[in-house]
Amino acid sequence: MILCLDCGNTRIKWGLREGDTWKARGAFATTATTEAEGLARVLPRTPLIRILGCNVAGAEVAQALANVLPLPIEWNLPRTEQCGVSNAYEQPGQLGADRWAALIGAWHLQGAACLVVSAGTATTIDVLDSSGIFQGGLILPGLDLMRQALARNTAQLPSQSGQYRETPRNTLDAISSGAIHATLGAISRMYAQVADRPGAACLLTGGAAEALAPHLTLPLRRVEDLVLEGLARITAPS
Repeated sequence: MILCLDCGNTRIKWGLREGDTWKARGAFATTATTEAEGLARVLPRTPLIRILGCNVAGAEVAQALANVLPLPIEWNLPRTEQCGVSNAYEQPGQLGADRWAALIGAWHLQGAACLVVSAGTATTIDVLDSSGIFQGGLILPGLDLMRQALARNTAQLPSQSGQYRETPRNTLDAISSGAIHATLGAISRMYAQVADRPGAACLLTGGAAEALAPHLTLPLRRVEDLVLEGLARITAPS
């Protein structure tokens, strides 16, 4: 059994993998690292042979997990090539570890050119070509961050959430719809780079995926925990 960890800015997601099957998955808040002790308590009943993770939440989170888990954690880092995916970033090591794992997961789920969208605290929109080369991508504030930025930096705009509308007619709806429209526009513009490739699709993952998916008209594939899927692929036999 292998434990995969995705330590993000907001949540730590985990999955227990045996062969091609997830035996259990869950998540807890990144700030609540004491909950890692609860995760550790379920593991002795399941012999682990390896723990693989990616971490964008910092050294303190990594240490908190290391203190309670029964094996050393292997933190996977971006590189120039791994599991059939090549990294065309100007400095490959500067790519986020979570983005790299998501690209690997996407390539092995889709096997074709695709746009990889992770909608969480930040939204990342990454282009993977038909040869498995990561060509580059965007980082945007996530939907909540966009709304919060308006509330923090303007005197009159509220922080409450509104509803998505094509043409909003109140302020709350205008703010929420603006964040969604902006993100959808970025996704559509980036998808144009792969739209004419055979089998192309947009792979969408993350906590805000539910807010975006109903409004996307391009070929779409929802994937739960795409980073974990990538980590699982990395641990698979060659």
